[in-house]
Amino acid sequence: MFKTSPMGWNSWDCYGAAVTEEIVRQNADFMAKNLKQFGWEYIVVDIQWSNHDAKSHEYDPFTDLCMDEYSRLIPSEKRFPSAAGGKGFAPLAEYVHSLGLKFGIHIMRGIPRQAVHQNCKIKGTDKTARQIAKTASICNWNTDMYGVDPDKDGARAYYDSLFELYAEWGVDFIKCDDICRELPHEEKEMIMLSDALKGCGRDMILSLSPGPALLEKAELYKQVSNMWRITDDFWDKWELLYAMFERAEKWSIHTGAGHWPDADMLPIGPILQDYDKSIRTKFTENEQITMLTLWSIFRSPLMIGGEMTGFDEFTMSLLTNEGILEMHKNARHSHQVWRREINGNEYILWIAVSADGGGYFAVFNAGESDGSVEISLSDMEIYDSVSAEELWSGEKSVFDKTAEITLPSHGAKAFRFTV
Repeated sequence: MFKTSPMGWNSWDCYGAAVTEEIVRQNADFMAKNLKQFGWEYIVVDIQWSNHDAKSHEYDPFTDLCMDEYSRLIPSEKRFPSAAGGKGFAPLAEYVHSLGLKFGIHIMRGIPRQAVHQNCKIKGTDKTARQIAKTASICNWNTDMYGVDPDKDGARAYYDSLFELYAEWGVDFIKCDDICRELPHEEKEMIMLSDALKGCGRDMILSLSPGPALLEKAELYKQVSNMWRITDDFWDKWELLYAMFERAEKWSIHTGAGHWPDADMLPIGPILQDYDKSIRTKFTENEQITMLTLWSIFRSPLMIGGEMTGFDEFTMSLLTNEGILEMHKNARHSHQVWRREINGNEYILWIAVSADGGGYFAVFNAGESDGSVEISLSDMEIYDSVSAEELWSGEKSVFDKTAEITLPSHGAKAFRFTV
């Protein structure tokens, strides 16, 4: 059982499809030295690691991918030299594990189109790639794969062979793409994939992408996976962050041990490095505080998107704030209390119980100007005075009946309180 929401780094925001082993190792080294003690642990290689020539966030359509004899994609030795000799990701995973961290990879739903066109073998069955493929089931933004028909003999053997390979490599985290928002069309393939993972003999987080996930399928996501995207790709734009409040409110009742709605990666620090090494997040410092506050009280997985070796002091302060990370770990029954228009600004109030006693509340100013909001403690069903600590500043207060909170535009404050 995975009891707490995952925290780690994913290569997509910074390098798209073009990350290399050297870059992965340097980020793993940074995490082990600077962030591991705060709970950060996953290092995840995102899409098209089997493509020799990936150079950016743009996919190479219909490109040749590295593949073994059993229709299974393997890492490009050009980009991941330690994969030479059929070792796959095992040496890189071993290195990440040696740092006390965990290793993950991105996969696409289905079977490589080139395996189908070449009619390659499937391990564990006499059926071939062509016989199990659902060629009408394709991704509309990536040309690498066909779907697998769960009703065909050999389909489950293919997925079993995939997760057998990933277990041999030492993978701890699977981000499976082109599967989350395709329901109900590909629901049976999702279940088959999940069953194969659960039967492989190694514990792995299963993350489903892309979003937005379907709210009416929440119970299915909980049964088959550990996290699922509630949004399309999330980038450093205020309008996307603003929209996340509504998404988080709708999904908050579905967060629990072992299953977490996923608000997507944190585009902080240097991002989009495959385009320009000088690009950094467009989020203001206040917007980054808002993002970390919302993700943490909501208990979304926290996956860093930026190049960690380029983090500045402020970015590190976001990721090492022990009070915020404890809220991420300990918040329970998190939910929005209200959204209100006050003096021309929109304010949003969230509350959560703490697993170790007391509780949390977070206040957000979604408006375009600085302002103050008076919160009645009775709105949160608190009828006694409370002692509170603001987690970003460390400022301590005692609130009796009301709390007067001053907030900058697009800013947030989070409080740990005891009655």
